[in-house]
Amino acid sequence: MPKVIESRVIESPGFLRPKPAQRFRARFLDVLASIYIYNEHRGYTSLDRVLEAVRVPCPDNPAFIAAIEKHRADERKHYVMFRRWFELQGRMPLAVDSTCGHIDRFIQKVFGCTIDELDTQGVIASPEAFEKLCRVIMLTEQRGMRQVEILLENRHVRSDKALKRIFEVVEKDEPDHWMPYAAWLDSQGREKAKWQERWADYWIHKSLMLVKLPSLFLRRSTPRMAAWPDAGER
Repeated sequence: MPKVIESRVIESPGFLRPKPAQRFRARFLDVLASIYIYNEHRGYTSLDRVLEAVRVPCPDNPAFIAAIEKHRADERKHYVMFRRWFELQGRMPLAVDSTCGHIDRFIQKVFGCTIDELDTQGVIASPEAFEKLCRVIMLTEQRGMRQVEILLENRHVRSDKALKRIFEVVEKDEPDHWMPYAAWLDSQGREKAKWQERWADYWIHKSLMLVKLPSLFLRRSTPRMAAWPDAGER
């Protein structure tokens, strides 16, 4: 009786191992960029209201107004870069909401309302409210600067040349996004931040990093945006 020679294909462990890692990397970058594109869009649209509030109490401070206008332009530029990153991959961002927005949650915590509900005229009429708004923006941007520094050390971010370049641009722009508010508070002899505001900033950041981002990563049912956030904007 002839022997049957069993033929086996031996697959290299090194060939199989990268597949889960590649899926992890792709999902991580997808979630990360989706959160950033939301926050960048929320940032520049919210700064339109900040500019409205600044022009009234600070008409004799064109440098401060110009700095906020640059901040707004940079946020818009960052949004466009993240949008282009998704476009080149042929997909839309995940449909994240205000629960993933640092500034959304900060405004809610400090002012007790959403950004959309924030009374611009009330901020204009109240020096205390305007100073509080400046501190919230300053702390948010300082947090963002530190986070980008960490992300640029992340191996998954560094492995994507396009995304790495986007974060390098964001890192370069970030100091101009908090220094003008800090300088204005200094010029007015006001506190840079109260302990309650620093604690709120810390708590929001930790909840985003330890709860919201992981849950979004694991929840595969999250739909993608049906339209770009700036659709219909002039």
